[in-house]
Parts: sequence; structure tokens; C-alpha cells
Amino acid sequence: MLTRTRSLLAPTQYSARRGCAWSTLSRGTAVTALLALTVAGCTITPPPRTTVATPPAAVNSATLDQYREAVARRIVERSPSYVLRGTPQAMLRSLVVVSFTVDRNGHVVQSSVYRTNGDDEAEGTALASLRRASPLPLPPGKLLNGRGQLELFEDWLFNDDGKFQLRELAPPQALTID
Repeated sequence: MLTRTRSLLAPTQYSARRGCAWSTLSRGTAVTALLALTVAGCTITPPPRTTVATPPAAVNSATLDQYREAVARRIVERSPSYVLRGTPQAMLRSLVVVSFTVDRNGHVVQSSVYRTNGDDEAEGTALASLRRASPLPLPPGKLLNGRGQLELFEDWLFNDDGKFQLRELAPPQALTID
């Protein structure tokens, strides 16, 4: 009971005009308290409204998504003959996940195959298309780490003909196997 009493009396604000106090209370208790204070002639000053800013993580997430799309578009633009147009087949030949690091100038300073099914040709094509796209668009400064770099992953989706789409830009895969 002591805890509940303390929570009901915790943040108290004072009216500048009359010196009356009010507390943050439960809904039923608050109505009763407001009625009693109004009858007593107290002026009730509600707490100031604060605007809620968008958290930096949400801003960074939107910015990161935009940057990832710009990078994917650059890779596709620099490797047009390797890019699959249309819907990826239902059973992909290969999925190659590449991890890479971009510096503040858009240069790829590190890249490696993160996950693969062992298709050496697809791995080589994925890494080569990333190298051809460098320098990439300049990453937004707020996404850079303490070394002035940004670490990313991208998925290359390969059809049987060796052409790829990037997951960032790819439409949904076909539903049936031809």
C-alpha cells in the first residue's frame, strides 16, 4: 500500500497563480481531485506538452534503406549484361550473400562472401559486380562508424542462366517451378 500511495503523490506541479498543488493520479482519483480543486478555487495548470521527436535510430533506418537501394541501383547499372530482368525463378541456382565495407568516399574497402551454396561462378560474379560498381554513392555521414566506414550486406539471387537480381530491388520469386 505504501508503494501505491507514493506513486499517486509523485510528480506534483504547482499553479503559479494560487499555489495549489495537483498530482498525477489514476483516472477516477484524478477526476475527484480536479473536482475538489475546482470547488476550492484552485487554478489547475496541466504539465507542458512536449513534442516527441523521431528517434535517431528510426531516421538512420530510413536513411540506411535509401542508401542500400542506391547501392543496389549502382551495382545493377554497372553490370547490365549480368542482371536478370523480370521475376526470379522459383528454385534459384544460387543465393550469394556478400558482406562489404564502404568508406566515406564510396570506395569498397573490403568485401567477402558471407553465405553461399558453394557456386564458385556465382560468387565470382557477385564480387566482380560489386567491384565494377565502385565507387558507390557517398554514404550519409550519420551512418558512418568511428572509422568513417559503413558495413553492409547484399544478397545476389542467381537464376540458372547465371543472371542475378539483388534482393534490395528484386520482385517476389515465381511461385511454381517450370
